[in-house]
Amino acid sequence: MIATSLRRRALKTSSIALGLALALSAPALAADLVISNWDGYMAPDAMAAFKTATGVSGEVVVHATNEEIMGKLIAAGGKGYDVVFVSSPFAEVLNKLGLTEPIDHAKIPNLTNLYPEATKLPHDVGNAFSVPYTWGTTGLCYRSDLVKTAPTSWSDLLAPSDDLKGKTTMLATDRWLLAAGQLDKGYSVNETDPAKMAEVKNLLISAKKTLLAYDDTTFYSKLVSGEALMVQAWDGWCNYGIAEKPEIKYVIPKEGSDLWVDTMVVMKASANKDAAFQFINFMLDAKNHAWAAQNIDYKVPNKPAMESLPADFLAKFPNMAMPVADLVKFEQLRDVGDAQRDYSKIVSEIKAAQ
Repeated sequence: MIATSLRRRALKTSSIALGLALALSAPALAADLVISNWDGYMAPDAMAAFKTATGVSGEVVVHATNEEIMGKLIAAGGKGYDVVFVSSPFAEVLNKLGLTEPIDHAKIPNLTNLYPEATKLPHDVGNAFSVPYTWGTTGLCYRSDLVKTAPTSWSDLLAPSDDLKGKTTMLATDRWLLAAGQLDKGYSVNETDPAKMAEVKNLLISAKKTLLAYDDTTFYSKLVSGEALMVQAWDGWCNYGIAEKPEIKYVIPKEGSDLWVDTMVVMKASANKDAAFQFINFMLDAKNHAWAAQNIDYKVPNKPAMESLPADFLAKFPNMAMPVADLVKFEQLRDVGDAQRDYSKIVSEIKAAQ
């Protein structure tokens, strides 16, 4: 398993806002390929193994957040990068901006390893411009030994019992913070109707009064220490807590979850597109993709990779064994276009509320 320091990477500590003010110039590296990825999101020796297998050298540039790399890509027109790992709403934006290269399926034979459901994701049906790398859910992560009643609803977090007040956390990132309220209200996680979003805002302002903190990176550590008893969590990050304390459990509330997807895209400006497709094919190799599942504790959309996971691993992290048919029932987070500005404004108002 990867070190805890890597597990604490800012994998999802970003909103779907582009953050163009943070735009920086593209890197100037001498390698055949430049890959931009989150820290610890593939095997430490992946590039060396890729060079051994293909003769193509590669350099990895780490980005902390989606909007950080988006700023760089947009500022440079995608130049300087070949393959970029981004969450699916950002892949949608890159495609709409004309910055992504169409996926050449003939050059990525390992696409056949994907579950059929992973080829029909709403953001990119048929994998025209993106290839899914990991996917999962967002739910409630809690201390089963310290919580009197196991949670079953988002309302258990948003309107907690007295014994939980001051001992809960919520994700700080716009889309996931809002999703908890949207789901509790029975709305879409991509809802944009102003009246409905006003209801969500009021609900989350009320919930704020009961929170220990908004926390995207240390919430599972708070569970381990007992500082928090219940938190909103991505499934893989809850697994990090479970690894340290088996009494920690994960549940998807009865109202449901979002379906989040992290993807790989090839930049249209890449001068090494064939090698870029080779890299994606390498990452989709069952053995390589299984590394991601076992070491970052996230489900991967690769059928043979998931089927290769040891039984004791799946027993330790039950959410890893979630049937794909159940996973894809949840609504995928999508690019909401201009409404993202409204989302950001609402979140600012929630966090500023007294």
